Amino acid sequence: MNNNNSYLLKVSLLCSDFVIVNASYFVAYFTSVDPNTVEHDFFLQSVIFFNLAWLLCSRITHLYHNNTMRFIENVLRGTVKTYAIQCLLVVFTAFFLKVKIPIGLLLVCYVLLFFLMAISRIYLTYIVEFIAKKSKLNKRIAIVGQNEIGVKLANYFIDHTSIYSFQGFLDVNPSKVHSGNQSIVRKLDDCVDYAVENDISEIYSTILPEQNKDINELIENAEKNCVRVKFVTPNSNMSSNFYQLEYFDNIPIVSHRPEPLHSLKNRLKKRIFDVTFSLMAIIFVLWWLIPIIGLIIKLTSKGPIFFKQERSGRDNKPFWCFKFRSMTVNKDSNTVQATKNDKRITPIGKFLRKTSLDEFPQFFNVILGNMSIVGPRPHMLKHTEEYSQLVDKFMLRQFMKPGITGWAQVSGYRGETTETIMMEKRIEHDIWYMENWSLMLDVKIIFMTIINIFKGEEAAY
Repeated sequence: MNNNNSYLLKVSLLCSDFVIVNASYFVAYFTSVDPNTVEHDFFLQSVIFFNLAWLLCSRITHLYHNNTMRFIENVLRGTVKTYAIQCLLVVFTAFFLKVKIPIGLLLVCYVLLFFLMAISRIYLTYIVEFIAKKSKLNKRIAIVGQNEIGVKLANYFIDHTSIYSFQGFLDVNPSKVHSGNQSIVRKLDDCVDYAVENDISEIYSTILPEQNKDINELIENAEKNCVRVKFVTPNSNMSSNFYQLEYFDNIPIVSHRPEPLHSLKNRLKKRIFDVTFSLMAIIFVLWWLIPIIGLIIKLTSKGPIFFKQERSGRDNKPFWCFKFRSMTVNKDSNTVQATKNDKRITPIGKFLRKTSLDEFPQFFNVILGNMSIVGPRPHMLKHTEEYSQLVDKFMLRQFMKPGITGWAQVSGYRGETTETIMMEKRIEHDIWYMENWSLMLDVKIIFMTIINIFKGEEAAY
């Protein structure tokens, strides 16, 4: 099981086990205990102790540890151990502290706990895989190099079809065919085109850059097309400062560059933060700001209150980006970037753009899942196409959701880009953010954005 699914299973187990442990105790207490025969605070104290005992025992058995989550057999083994140790802990603690726990309470509780835990383990793995499939966590994969370790990795992908969809091998020798899964080997030179045509999101290379000079060119072309390249290596002692290492069973996989948000755990953290922050902005600000700004826009120029435009999103998928309309309605809005003293900008539009208030409707984009609070600023489709040809590593920024604000913007690289060097600096900052993301970095960028708004920015026009 890969890291993302392991984390999903871990969260699901924690939540379901909390419900099961407490439900078992509640049912047992209210069906087998006469309230008049126990002390007044017995229920509250006992239910707290029961939960703490389960948590302590699960800690001892490493039930919710990441390594346990990798294999369902480990989860089952850990559950049995935790159940047994918790049962013994409760009984012996009650005996030594001379706490009178009704025998009927323990019997009903542990019988219920046993059956509910068994049922949850049977169905939870199915549910996690179902969610992964429906949530489009299923990735289309190709492998570079049809050798022993490549075939081994292919078999891993084939055995985990709910997570991966193996599309075939790519090799320098296009005539080879692997008889085990009948995957036709494609020519290495065509692998990026093949990946784009077949919507492949990740390429795993069993051939390292030092073994084939064409691999570096493959990486460069793949990144331009938002295809991730990872390396399969028998050496698991590579420095984690420069590479991100994970395991598929016992096969070490090395990512070409660190990408914290490729982890489901980190994406979940960021998503919870984004939704919470956006809901607060909508509830406390936008409910009264939209009518005021909308009325002024309507009174000062003809056209709609909101402006929507197709922009490049994560993995270069287009989406509709919302803004308050700050320009007169014009035919060049989707092709010509705003410039200083642009005659298309309305009087209220100047104020909106100077204060960044025109971006506030993008909180709805965040709720819809098209954008994040912090990330690379989304470009018009035309500009993405142009700059991807001019600026090296431009398309790497498309590995992330675009943001309302970003590290490049608070570092002084926002607004009009009249020179290619300015766009290169913006891309450098976007890539640095991608490789060094943390939740506290997002908070820092938000604070810096607010400070810049009040200070005023020369490039905000």
